Amino acid sequence: MITWSTTGTPAGPFTAVVDGDGAVLASGWTDRLDALLPQVSPALRGDCTEVADLGAVTRAVHAYHDGEIGAVDGVPVRQRSGAFLEHAWDVLREVRAGEPVSYAEFAALAGRPAAVRAAASACARNAAALFVPCHRVLRTDGSLGGFRWGLDVKRWLLAHETRPGRE
Repeated sequence: MITWSTTGTPAGPFTAVVDGDGAVLASGWTDRLDALLPQVSPALRGDCTEVADLGAVTRAVHAYHDGEIGAVDGVPVRQRSGAFLEHAWDVLREVRAGEPVSYAEFAALAGRPAAVRAAASACARNAAALFVPCHRVLRTDGSLGGFRWGLDVKRWLLAHETRPGRE
């Protein structure tokens, strides 16, 4: 069974869609399920039931926003696409908080240094924002670039991850 829930965060409402085994299928700073479902691979879609709380996922979201930055690292994620995108999303999970990388650096980390556009596409097509931290990828000049949930949210996340006293 696929469930979803929205919770309040300092960066705005956050919604997650979770498979029956606890894996995040999609997430982002919205209170609209229809903003997330198109990002989920058709192979993973099903009927969705709204619940008040997603258990470990909701706890991790709150802990992250309360300053436990690593709280989301162990939450399982399930996304489907081509081999490069799936690999790139795994690589994104290894980009540490407070240590953003450029799109070119991300492409190199993903094993395809010339594939900067493909790396940018992996960020743009990432359905599981926060758990797969595409917000940690910046333009080569250090500017923010794009973010599905808005540059204000991206700016907030990057600042939150570099505040003193964060884990």
